[in-house]
Amino acid sequence: MRLIAARAIRGACRVLFLVPLLLACTLPVPSTALDLLREGKPAAVRTKPIETFEIGRETSRFGMLTFLGGLEILSSDRDIGGLSALLSLDRGNTLFALTDNGRWVTAELDQAPDGTPLGITSLRHAEILGLDGKGLRADWRHDTEAMTLDGRGALYVSAERANAIYRFAWPLVTGKERMLDEVEVPPEIHQLRASKGLEALAMGPPDTPLAGTLVAIAERGMSDSHDLPAFLISGSSARTFTIARSGRYDATDAVFLPNGDLLLLERRFNLRDLVGMRLRQFSSAEIVPGARLEGTVLLEAGYTFQIDNMEAIAVHQTAAGDTILTLLSDNNRSLLQRTIFLRFKLDAGSEP
Repeated sequence: MRLIAARAIRGACRVLFLVPLLLACTLPVPSTALDLLREGKPAAVRTKPIETFEIGRETSRFGMLTFLGGLEILSSDRDIGGLSALLSLDRGNTLFALTDNGRWVTAELDQAPDGTPLGITSLRHAEILGLDGKGLRADWRHDTEAMTLDGRGALYVSAERANAIYRFAWPLVTGKERMLDEVEVPPEIHQLRASKGLEALAMGPPDTPLAGTLVAIAERGMSDSHDLPAFLISGSSARTFTIARSGRYDATDAVFLPNGDLLLLERRFNLRDLVGMRLRQFSSAEIVPGARLEGTVLLEAGYTFQIDNMEAIAVHQTAAGDTILTLLSDNNRSLLQRTIFLRFKLDAGSEP
């Protein structure tokens, strides 16, 4: 009997020892890149550090922005070229991107506590599927340029040449999820120039004047002299405003700050100016139907800076409450261009 009792006690101890391990296996874990696009195709990437933003100068301060660091992303897999939109998730540890030929891309970012990027791992990608389960390329609706989350389980994606907005369920766990539907948009959006159509998309954050409202912005107006057409889409209603075009810049992406202000990323490339990038900020109070916005320039950079065809911007906050901006370039799958990943901290003084 004593032997049986001793064995029973030892067995109970083993069970008690295993309980924490079993719980650890069943309890939810923080989101990682591997929780997105689980059935996506892995791709090998390597990175080269970018330690200074302005070539040949050690300064890290640019107005209200502090340059944290950057990476040049290199890969032989052409499917992850042409990056045109970006989400910075899990305090910047997980990246979720979009290519302009209809593919999802996700990866893990190795970063310092302040948000400085150190490297990229666990990258995978998958084709974006339409309502019929086929890739968007099947019916030429794949010129996907921007995306935004609504915070309520939906991801919105805009396509430039189709001048359309698609809705997907979020998160995209396998990468094989189909489009849920297409957002009803006003006729003015369908009338945009096909090659200069919807380029930027942002969802108004909670507890701000534009909470739950989609802001869609065209790359350019009907001509070089026209302002940028912009739209406020909420439910079945859509209203318009414009953004002053200047300096031969075109819109490429937009994102809301937590306080409701809107950031617009712009780029230019021509023989007169060569390559250029600009970042403008618009107060939430200004963004109303019928308005013509000019905004405040936060950053402007030319060919003497570490930039390329800057197409995407994302925002997240660190555990310490710092607001971090991430900028990403589209290399157009060209050997003459680079995929550039840049990180900046936004001064607390720029947010009320």
